[in-house]
Amino acid sequence: MFASLAAALLLSHAPAGAVQEGPIATARVAETAEAERVREAVAYANPLPRGAPEADYPLVAWCEALVNGHIRLGESLTDNDPLDQEIIRLGRREAADFHTALEVAGPRQSAQTRAAARAAAAEATAKWAPLQNEADEAVRSQSFGLFFGLPGRCEHAARRLRNNITTPPATPADVGLE
Repeated sequence: MFASLAAALLLSHAPAGAVQEGPIATARVAETAEAERVREAVAYANPLPRGAPEADYPLVAWCEALVNGHIRLGESLTDNDPLDQEIIRLGRREAADFHTALEVAGPRQSAQTRAAARAAAAEATAKWAPLQNEADEAVRSQSFGLFFGLPGRCEHAARRLRNNITTPPATPADVGLE
């Protein structure tokens, strides 16, 4: 989400006279179940970043921690750039979605899975520590701007947890992509 948001926001701040290529989405249209299934198949088919947990519950905890770290880094900036503030606002919404999914699904998880989620969140949080402790605000600002977002699987894993979906996700072959 952050990657597409950043691209849209950058395009919206293009210099006067710049040619805008392609449509800009201004409203969220209800997605069909089949379209969601295709997006989920693609998200689960793509490899996760090194260190990301494979299981949904720990993955969502990892994703929430990464977003929260990014938010905290942005909040440490004194510039108050409107684009940064919008990214922080959207990040808070995304983190809240992940948090809700974890709360709803938590009682259904084993102690081992909950421990794996805590460990994944701690590992993701630790990634931000060197940047949050950086005295040079310009370095923090540049790092905030370079965060490219999360794997697409994060949003699908959160939805699956929230809705107690226990069947395996569709594969690209299942949705006709192979």
